[in-house]
Amino acid sequence: MSLDPMIRRAAACFDCVVVCVSPNAEKRSQMFTPEQKLLLVRAAVAELPNVEAELWPGLLADFARERGACALVKGVRGGTDLDWEMQLAQINRDLFPRLDTVLLPARPEHMHISSTMVREMLRYQQRLEPYIPSGAMRALLRIREGKV
Repeated sequence: MSLDPMIRRAAACFDCVVVCVSPNAEKRSQMFTPEQKLLLVRAAVAELPNVEAELWPGLLADFARERGACALVKGVRGGTDLDWEMQLAQINRDLFPRLDTVLLPARPEHMHISSTMVREMLRYQQRLEPYIPSGAMRALLRIREGKV
């Protein structure tokens, strides 16, 4: 996979896209530090001139307000994702009334890809090239070698 299709699609719709890398407090065991996640995202989007990535420890609505954003772009794979993202969209709008959420449905060939699936493939040392962007793959190898 050359680049995350969702970020590429968002970059085609907006003049500037800022990917917010935020630690998930709900996940008990983290495979990567927040800084390593930021490195992976930056490597994945390096070829897109209108895309950047930043680390943010708080609420996404606060990040959007701080950046002066008008919209959040989220990907959805199916009905469960849609239901969850619709709830989050309303909460984010309650927190920041000028903020809209744009939901992009995943392409059929990417519907099965999730961070959980990628972590499991990584844990069991399976090939990841078909599932993650090539720039992120190179960064991932550097992280695993202890060079980052």
